[in-house]
Amino acid sequence: MRIHHLNCGTHCPIGGAFFDGTSKGVLGNLCTHCMLLEGDDGLVLIDTGYGLQDVLHSPPRRLAYTWPLVLNTRLREADTALRQIEALGFPASDVRHIVLTHLDFDHAGGLEDFPQARIHVMETERDAAEHKRRSFVARQRYRPLMWDDVRDWRTYAAGGEAWFGFEAVRALDGLPPEILMIPLPGHTLGHAGVAIKTSDGWLLNAGDAYLNAGELAPKPHMPLGLRIYERIMATDAPAGRANLDRLRELKRNHGSAVDIFCSHDNADLERLREVVTRTDNPVGLR
Repeated sequence: MRIHHLNCGTHCPIGGAFFDGTSKGVLGNLCTHCMLLEGDDGLVLIDTGYGLQDVLHSPPRRLAYTWPLVLNTRLREADTALRQIEALGFPASDVRHIVLTHLDFDHAGGLEDFPQARIHVMETERDAAEHKRRSFVARQRYRPLMWDDVRDWRTYAAGGEAWFGFEAVRALDGLPPEILMIPLPGHTLGHAGVAIKTSDGWLLNAGDAYLNAGELAPKPHMPLGLRIYERIMATDAPAGRANLDRLRELKRNHGSAVDIFCSHDNADLERLREVVTRTDNPVGLR
């Protein structure tokens, strides 16, 4: 099996290093890191990023106005998961499963590009996205038009077997035990990480449990603009801080066994892409 690391949408907020910590110019550069697992019996996508209809701006409008404006989102058709998967030689129908960290617009925009896929998400997250869109932030982040045609949902309750001190949701319907969901509420009520067992250890896609790799450093740090955005988007800030502390502890104690990364850090994306170009990663999909 092979793991591909994709950037499915780039955010270029005005402020440069104020948001990403490294840019020299006026615009920042924040990726939307998704994963494609390539197995013998089909493909599994971890988050979708922005979708084809988001790029084409087909009516009715799927994206809200405020956050894409703040983030200065640069949408290109070639960057959608659909077009990148097609460029690898696969049709959309080969994507059999999509596992979501959460249902924010920049993580779930491509769901309807894969109409034959089964969608896996925490039940708390789907409930929040469908029924708890009362606040301004919730209406901006959750865009039901992105998934109103999805029919094959699988939702999961939190809790399960122990995994490095976390509770892991195993037995995802149709997926092997090497793929787990790790509840990490805070950014959203039903936010989860996705852990994947490889021949070299575990990969943990922590989604938006944190937004910059510096947050897991021995002396945690992050750009001020991103810190402000993170606080604005936090649905349960105390839970988010507690889970961030747990992720730091996981890295300190088990960093050699678990490679942790988030969805919007370019350095992590490029580092993992380099690993994938050197070796295949068997996962044993059924």
